[in-house]
Amino acid sequence: MPNANAAVMIAVDNDATAAGQSPDDRRHSLRMVEALVFASSEPLSAEEIAGRLPPGTDVAGLLAELQALYADRGVNLVQVAGKWSLRTAGDLSFLLSREAVEQRRLSRAALETLAIIAYHQPVTRADIEEIRGVVVSRGTLDVLLETGWIRMRGRRRAPGRPVTYGTSEAFLSHFGLDSVADLPGVDELKAAGLLDSRVPANLTIPEPASGDALAADEDPLEDDEGMAAGDGSGAEQPG
Repeated sequence: MPNANAAVMIAVDNDATAAGQSPDDRRHSLRMVEALVFASSEPLSAEEIAGRLPPGTDVAGLLAELQALYADRGVNLVQVAGKWSLRTAGDLSFLLSREAVEQRRLSRAALETLAIIAYHQPVTRADIEEIRGVVVSRGTLDVLLETGWIRMRGRRRAPGRPVTYGTSEAFLSHFGLDSVADLPGVDELKAAGLLDSRVPANLTIPEPASGDALAADEDPLEDDEGMAAGDGSGAEQPG
């Protein structure tokens, strides 16, 4: 894992490369980044893009420049879940409404469960039930696992070793979030009409934990559990 000094050296090298490039070379590098993002069927991280370009290429600077170039176009270069992709501009989404796939609406129980997982992750089923105040059916969690919006993270170091749940990259991509830290807070939820304006003044919303690293009280899933959690089958393991 590169240390801070190495990161600084890489940044300096990139700046030096960018400063030493001729306008023609810079345009060529920009076209290569554009081609990679356009041709990819999946969003690309800056590291993946850098791996296809000459060493020392100022990938961060090129992405920022390309994002500015596309800002007023019919498609925008956006960063979602830490990766880059070209997407239809938000104000033109109506043009694609006929091609949009009609999605099944989630039940209120599933939406509440998804919100609890997003804001409180990592959580167990017992945690969810304590917050909601009602029993969570296995079917509710199975539906969310099948959508790919939640995943099994690990197992809590507690009696029975219950499974812990968290949101997935697909969740971030669907809701246009770069990380769970971008989830709306109380003021934003009120402004969007999703919270009653008369909610208690002391109401707080927890800061969701981002990243794939396991918490101090979590153990990794077993190999067979990991495959079930990652294949979108929704097959929940006991616990």
